[in-house]
Amino acid sequence: MRTTVARARLLVTAAGLALVVGCGGAEPSTPAAASPAPFDQRAVRADLEAAVAVAGLPEGRTKVEAGESPGPGATNKERKLAALTARLSPCTVSWFHHQTGASDQDRMRGNLDVALSDLVARGWKKTGADDEVPLGDDGTHFMATYKKRGWTLHARHSTLATWSDSSAVATEDTCFDRLTDEETALLER
Repeated sequence: MRTTVARARLLVTAAGLALVVGCGGAEPSTPAAASPAPFDQRAVRADLEAAVAVAGLPEGRTKVEAGESPGPGATNKERKLAALTARLSPCTVSWFHHQTGASDQDRMRGNLDVALSDLVARGWKKTGADDEVPLGDDGTHFMATYKKRGWTLHARHSTLATWSDSSAVATEDTCFDRLTDEETALLER
């Protein structure tokens, strides 16, 4: 079974290469300059920063730092988590804004919608429906997911009586697909 699957993948790959390169090893029909630019952390950060600016949202943190090294008294779990965070930092881009006071909560939520619309205009595709959950009489929690060229972006906005926060976290799918069960458990703590 495994050999059959491997052969099928090899055939699909060979067929794909034949379509791109052409038969007989001819040059590709499009020049190399026409190849799309890589969609990496820098490109994701540029999309997110531009969407935040268009929406008039406050600048937030739009990249994940490797974090501080755990101190000498750190547990083995804390050291593993720090190492994993450092390894995944090139695969993650985030933006976060927290606000206290009830005055601009509705504006912040509306501005997040503008930012998400701008991301759609930049090629991010919405996956699934928005999830807006009431939190009693005190507020709401909103979530939405978008994808683009191997990255997944989770947007969130929470509002309670005296505070609100918004965030967008984009992760490169291939980086997180390679996580072991132990590493996933560390991140979910």
